[in-house]
Amino acid sequence: MNENKVKIVTADPSALGLFGLAIITLVASSQKLGLTSGVSFVIPWAIFLGASAQLMASIHDFKHNNTFGATAFGAYAFFWYSVGFAWLIQNGVFGPTLAAAIDPKQLAFAYLGYLIFTIFMTIGAMETHKVLFIIFVLIDFLFLGLTLSTFGIAEHVTHNIAAYSELLIAVFSFYGCGAAVLNTHFGRTFLPVGKPFGIFKK
Repeated sequence: MNENKVKIVTADPSALGLFGLAIITLVASSQKLGLTSGVSFVIPWAIFLGASAQLMASIHDFKHNNTFGATAFGAYAFFWYSVGFAWLIQNGVFGPTLAAAIDPKQLAFAYLGYLIFTIFMTIGAMETHKVLFIIFVLIDFLFLGLTLSTFGIAEHVTHNIAAYSELLIAVFSFYGCGAAVLNTHFGRTFLPVGKPFGIFKK
């Protein structure tokens, strides 16, 4: 029996995923840094850009047989869906009973889980390009700060670590998005992203 494989050609989804990450981290960091207040207008960007845009990128990276990209974008997409819903619960959208029963340490354990995930994804990012590696290192610091501050450990310092890391994630994600779009569009290296480290891959 002959088996035919059909290759479906799709565009690189990383630009969209990085754009979604850039927008949500920019908006969310403004709240952490005290430039804005509350999360009412952060929630839509969390759900549509942080979550949905990255989920779309994940789905298309699966079509590219890109396990690393698909897992990264998918995992962070569901992180932002979860955070969005956590904010809705916190603000009483699902009723006062649920809002009153919040234990912040449960969120801290979720952040810890994402810190563990991001650490080994950072190792994988070393063999993509240096801009993405920098983004993952900053995400490590974001989750380290979120974990410690939510557990109540050196809250002021660790909150600031999370806030400034998140802002820098936005900056580098905008650059990565621009590079993914323009380098492909012009067919040359318009915005350099740096070669892989070449440590783990031959």
